[in-house]
Amino acid sequence: MAEEQNGPQEREAGAEPVGQRLWERDQELRSVDQAVDRLCREFAAGGLRIGELLVFSGSPGIGKTSMLEQVRRIAGARQDSTVLFARGNERQRREPFRVLRQLLLPVLSDLTEAEVEEVFGSWHNIVAPAVGLAPPSDEVERIDPQSVRDGLDFVITQLAPRRAPLVVIVDDLHAVDQESLTWLASFAVRARELPVLLVFAYRHEFEEEARALAQQIHERAARKHELLPLNPVSVAAIVHGEFAEADDAFCRQVWAVTAGGPYDTVALLREVRDQNLEPVEENSPRLRDLAAAARGEGRDYWLDKLGTTVLQFAWAAALLGTEIKEDLAGRICGQGPAQSGESVQALRRMRVLTSQPNGRLEFVHPLIATSIYQSIPPGVRTGMHGIAATAIENSGGSLLSSSRHLLETHPGEGDDVIVRKLRRAAAENLAIGAPEAARRCLERALNEPPDEEDQAEVLYELACASLLTDPEATANQLRRAIDMDNGLSPDLRVEAVFRLSEVIAHSGDLSAAAALCLDESERAPEGPGRIRLLVAHLLYTALQRDEEDGPGRAERVRRLVAEVDPDSEVAHPVRALYAWDLTLRGGSAADALRAAEDALVDGRLPRGLGWTNTTWNFELPALLGLCFAYNDELARAEKLFSSAILEFEIAGWSGAHRGFAYFLMGYARLRRGFLPEAEDFLRRGLRIADRMGTGLPLTWNLVGALIDTLLARGRDHEAWEIAVKYRFLPPYHQTALLLPDVATIYGKLLISRGDYGMAVEVLAETGTRLDKRGWRSTVHAPWAGYLAVAMAHLDLPSARKNGEDAVARAMVSGSPSAIGTALRLAASVWEGVHAVELLQEAVGWLGRSPASFEHAHALVDLGAALVQVGRSLEAAEHLYQGMELAKHCGADGLEVRARNVLASAGLQPSRPPAPPKDALNPQEWEVARLAVRPLPPQRIAEELGIPLGIVKQRLAAVHRKLGTGPEGLADALGMPTDGPGQAG
Repeated sequence: MAEEQNGPQEREAGAEPVGQRLWERDQELRSVDQAVDRLCREFAAGGLRIGELLVFSGSPGIGKTSMLEQVRRIAGARQDSTVLFARGNERQRREPFRVLRQLLLPVLSDLTEAEVEEVFGSWHNIVAPAVGLAPPSDEVERIDPQSVRDGLDFVITQLAPRRAPLVVIVDDLHAVDQESLTWLASFAVRARELPVLLVFAYRHEFEEEARALAQQIHERAARKHELLPLNPVSVAAIVHGEFAEADDAFCRQVWAVTAGGPYDTVALLREVRDQNLEPVEENSPRLRDLAAAARGEGRDYWLDKLGTTVLQFAWAAALLGTEIKEDLAGRICGQGPAQSGESVQALRRMRVLTSQPNGRLEFVHPLIATSIYQSIPPGVRTGMHGIAATAIENSGGSLLSSSRHLLETHPGEGDDVIVRKLRRAAAENLAIGAPEAARRCLERALNEPPDEEDQAEVLYELACASLLTDPEATANQLRRAIDMDNGLSPDLRVEAVFRLSEVIAHSGDLSAAAALCLDESERAPEGPGRIRLLVAHLLYTALQRDEEDGPGRAERVRRLVAEVDPDSEVAHPVRALYAWDLTLRGGSAADALRAAEDALVDGRLPRGLGWTNTTWNFELPALLGLCFAYNDELARAEKLFSSAILEFEIAGWSGAHRGFAYFLMGYARLRRGFLPEAEDFLRRGLRIADRMGTGLPLTWNLVGALIDTLLARGRDHEAWEIAVKYRFLPPYHQTALLLPDVATIYGKLLISRGDYGMAVEVLAETGTRLDKRGWRSTVHAPWAGYLAVAMAHLDLPSARKNGEDAVARAMVSGSPSAIGTALRLAASVWEGVHAVELLQEAVGWLGRSPASFEHAHALVDLGAALVQVGRSLEAAEHLYQGMELAKHCGADGLEVRARNVLASAGLQPSRPPAPPKDALNPQEWEVARLAVRPLPPQRIAEELGIPLGIVKQRLAAVHRKLGTGPEGLADALGMPTDGPGQAG
C-alpha cells in the first residue's frame, strides 16, 4: 500500500486518546470494509469501472474524523491500494485548490518524467500550477476555471489506473475551498467509471454557494451514513474504560452534559482526570462547567491549560491551519528554534498537536484548531495575520499562500505595499484558474485603498478578474473605472471600453456595444486606439440581426481599408473585416479570398489577430475562417479552426471560447460533408453552451448548425426534437446575427415537415431582410433556392423564377459549391430533360468543390431524374456514385433514397462487384500469368528468382480469390492457355 498523503500518525507515549475505540459504529465499519474489499477484489479481477462514493455526515465532534482514521487504517492495510488524504480547514477555505493540492501533490510529485507526460498530456500548463506542481505560466494571463476542472478530469482518469485501486479520503468537506469542492462534486459523478473509492466526511454547515454541490455529492453516494450520538450505555462504557470505579449516576450525567457526543465525552473525561475529580454522583454537578471548559470556549481556558508562551505558538499554528511548519509558526509568534521545539513538545503532550511523518504538524482534532483560533483576541489575530503573510513570503512561500492572510488584515491605512502584493496575488490566482480568489484580493486592495491615481486601474483589473465568470459584474466595474475622474490612461481607457463592448456584445446587445465603440472612437485621439474602436463598432454593427444601412456600413469598411497604413498592425484586422463583408455581399469569391489572404502573414494569423490575443478577441479570426469556409477553401478554414481549439485548450479557456471553436469546426465539417464529425463537434459545443445558460447567441449558432446537420443525415424527426427543445423558432435571437442564417435553416426544417406555406413565409421574409442589407451570399443564406423548393407546392412558375434567381446570385460569386447547390435546388422544381441538364451542370460544379454531401445529393438527384426520362442504365452510375459518397458522408437518408431509386428502376441495389481478377495484387498477377502458360511451381520460382514456398503461397491466394483451381485459372483470368510444347 502506498500512503501518499499523511494525517495524524505520531503520538507521545502514553498520550493515546481516551475511548479510542469506535462505539456504536459497527454498521459503518462494515460498510467501509465492504467498500474497500469490493474495490480491491474487483480491480484484481480486471474491473475498472468500479468506483463508489461513501459519505459520513453529522454534527461537530460526533466521530467523523475518527471514522476516517479507521478508513485510512483499513485501506492502508491492503498492500495493493493507494490512499490519498486531505482535510478542509475553515481558515483556509479562501485559498484556492488547497485541498486538491493536499490530496494530489504527494502522488503527482512521485511520478517519473515519462509518467508526468502520460498523466498530464497536453494539460500540464493548466493543471500543474493549480495543484502546486509548477508555477503559473507567464504566457497565460487567465485560465477559465472550467478548463482546470476538465484538465483535472483528464489527469485523474490517467492517474487512477496507474495507482489503482485508489482510495480518496477528504475530511471536513464542508470546509473545503470552493475550487476544490467544485471539482470533487463533479468527480463524484464520474468516479464510478474508475477504480476509485471516494470517502467524504462533513458537517451540515456548507456555505450558501456550496450547498448545491453538497447536495450533488450526497445524491451520488452509494453508501450514506449519518453518525448519531452515543447512547447512555456506550458513554458509560467509555467512562468505565477511563475510571473503572465510576458510579452509574456519574456516567448518566456525563452522557447528559455531552449529549452523547464522542469528542465531548472524551474531552470531559480528560478534564475530570486533570482536575483529580472522583467519578462519583456527588461530583456530577461540576460536570457541566467542566464540559464547557473542555470545549475550550475561551482564551482563559487555553491560557490556563497551556501558558502564555505555548499558547502563542498554538495561535500561530491555528493561523496556518493544516500542514503546519514548525519554523514558520515559530517566526509568526516570535519564537526561536529552541523555544518552538519546547512549545511543540508541550502541545503534543497536551494532545493539542500531533506530528506527521513528513515532519509537519497538525491539530489532533479540527475542533481544537477552531477553538484555539477563536481564542485569539481580534486585534492580536489581525496583527498575526499580517506577520504570517510576511513570514510566508520571507520563507519562500508564494503570494497565493500569503494573500489569504493579507485579506484578514485591517484596511484603511493606504499601504501601497499591500496593494501591490494583492494585485500580484490576484494575477497569480487568475493564472491558475481561480478568478474568485483574484476578485477577493482586488476588492481588498480597493479597500486599502490604493493611491488615487491607481484606483481606476485596480478597478479595471477587478473587472477583468471576473471577465470569464461574471459578465454583469465585469460590466459594472468597467463602467466605474471608465467614469472615474482620475481615470485610466488613454491606452488603458481604450482597452477598458473594448472589454466593456465585448461583454455587452457577448450578452447579445450588439447595438449597445456598437454605439459604445462609436461614441468612444469620436473622443479618442488619432492612432491605433481610435481605429481599433472603429473596427469594433463596424464589426458589432455587422453582427447585428438587423441593420438600418448595410450598404453604408460596407462603404465605410471599404474606405477604412483604403485609409489604413497597409504596413500597420491595424491593417490586418481591417482587411479581415473587409473580407467578411465581401463574402456576405455575395460578390466575387476570388476578391473575398484575396482580402482574406491580405489579412494573414505568410498564410498565418498575425500575432495581433491570434485566437487568444486580447487586443482583438476571437471574432475577427473566426470571421476570417468563415470567409474561407464560405468560399470553398475548407481546408484553410479547418486549419484555422483546429488551431483555435488547440489555443483555447492551452490557454485554459473552456467556456464560450472553446464552445465557439467547436461550432466553427462543426460548421466547416458540415460544409465539407463530414456529417458524423460535424455532429460530434456541434454536440460538444452545445454541452458547453448548456452549462452557460439559455438563449445565448452561441447556443443559437450551435443548434442551427446541428439541425442542418441532422437534416443532411436524414434524421428529420430528431432535428425537429432539437428545435422544440431549444425553442428554435421565430423571432430567433432578437439582436445578434446567427451563423449560418438560422431563418433559412428554420425554413428548411419546415420543408422537411411538409409545412410549405409557413416555409414560404419564413424564407421570403429572410430574403427581403438580407437584400435590404446588401447581403446576397447563397452560402450564408441559400434562402432563394429553398424558397423555390417550398413554393413549388404552391406556385410552380414563381418557384422556377426563384430557382433561377438563386442560380444567378450564386454565379456572381463564382464559388463552385454555391453554384452547384443553387443549380441542384433549381432543378428540383423542374422535370424531364431540363431537370437533367440542370443537374448535370450541378454535378459538374460540385465535383470541383470540397462540398462532398452536396455533390452526393446532386448525383442522386441526377440519377433519379435520368430514371424519370427512361435513361436507367445511364442513371445507374450516378446513383452508385452518389450512394457511395453519401455513405462516406454519413448521410444515411440520402443513401437509402439512392437504393430506393435503384430498386424502383429495376437496377441492382449496389454496384456490381469488380471482376475477381481485379482483386489480385501485382505479385499474385505475376505468378498467375506464368501458371496459366502452364508452368509448374518450381519453374515459376526459378523464372522469378523467388523461393518455392513464396510461389505456393501466392498461388494459393490466387485460387482463393478467384474461386477456382488450376484447371479454371485461365478462364477466370480471361487468358488463353498455351498449347503443349509451348510451355517451355
